[in-house]
Amino acid sequence: MLSRNFTMFFYLKKRNNYVKGKLPIYIRLTVNGERLELSTKRDCEPEKWNNQTGRKNGTKEDARVLNAYLDTMQFKIFDIHRKFLESGQEMTAQIVKNKINGVADKPKFVLETFQQHNDKLKQLVGTDYALGTLIRYQTTLEHTKEFILSKYQKQDIDIQKLDYDFISDFEFYMKTVRKCSHNTTMKYLQNFKKIVLLCIKKGWLQKDPFFAFKMVKHEVDRSALTSLEMQNISNKDFDNERLNQVRDIFLFCCYTGLAYADVYKLRRSEIVEGIDGEKWLNIKRQKTDTPSRIPILPMAMVVIQKYKDHPQCISQDRILPVLSNQKMNAYLKEIGDICGIKKVITFHLARHTFATTVTLTNGVPIESVSKMLGHRNIKTTQQYAKIVDKKISDDMKRLKAILE
Repeated sequence: MLSRNFTMFFYLKKRNNYVKGKLPIYIRLTVNGERLELSTKRDCEPEKWNNQTGRKNGTKEDARVLNAYLDTMQFKIFDIHRKFLESGQEMTAQIVKNKINGVADKPKFVLETFQQHNDKLKQLVGTDYALGTLIRYQTTLEHTKEFILSKYQKQDIDIQKLDYDFISDFEFYMKTVRKCSHNTTMKYLQNFKKIVLLCIKKGWLQKDPFFAFKMVKHEVDRSALTSLEMQNISNKDFDNERLNQVRDIFLFCCYTGLAYADVYKLRRSEIVEGIDGEKWLNIKRQKTDTPSRIPILPMAMVVIQKYKDHPQCISQDRILPVLSNQKMNAYLKEIGDICGIKKVITFHLARHTFATTVTLTNGVPIESVSKMLGHRNIKTTQQYAKIVDKKISDDMKRLKAILE
């Protein structure tokens, strides 16, 4: 025995119609609870077999030759197990059997493995994963197919061809041929890395091709609306009722920090009474599946009340009549133009505005902001704090000018 998850021993296997004579010697392997029998292609008389040692009794030539053969087999199995332990790879009884018998493992292919991953992920959409996650992996798979065809002129390649050069060339391909930005390229490579790690865990790949490859994203200037810009949008009365509706929903997200996917599926039952007796939103973020509890500010409650009798809200049990993300962003661009705002207004800008202008700038602790945003890691929230630091710097410069 090498570990509590691995055992092996030799034994004589009796046949149903056995009367007398030699019996075949078998090895019984147990790996992580999986049991498998393997023939040694040798036999022994039952009366000469020692069950305790798993060897043949005696000192004659035939006993020494047989026992030496069994010792060699045992050493070979232990050596296979040791190599698996050192590499940290997943080991099964079948893999050990194949290596003893010299059976080559069936080649594993990159795109085939990637497709199998996506097929499983698809079945978990709605439970463990969001539809958007599946779409991102499907898109990454398509880019990988195109890259492999371009580089190797093949429909698929063996995973053993994955190395540092493959990853480096893939990055270059995404930036040059696909014209992706650095951060977008890193997102696709991050998705591909999951498939690579899957191959390593299953023991199909010995080395991580991402080793020494730096996957660092460039910092992005996450702009947000100022209080004055929010006020301009809020005070504007649009001739088009659809613009008014989109503006209201956008401002609602500025005061709650909800992303599009979360406000789109927001139900009336998710308005609950908080610890302070006030109304709160109690949701699970679709992107990270993390709980998020947000006190409803008066400005957000005004929007909720405005649309409580809207036909779409009543028929679909929704809090707000949210349009498709594409339409929302198209209307928001028009709203920005009408209000004379130079920034590119997208629906996600509301989330940035909540994090900076509405909360952090007004002294709400970053830990509270992180909880309300549903971030798993406070480092994600800290990116907004840098913007607040910049605002403090600008404010202090103005103060210096006044004092001087």
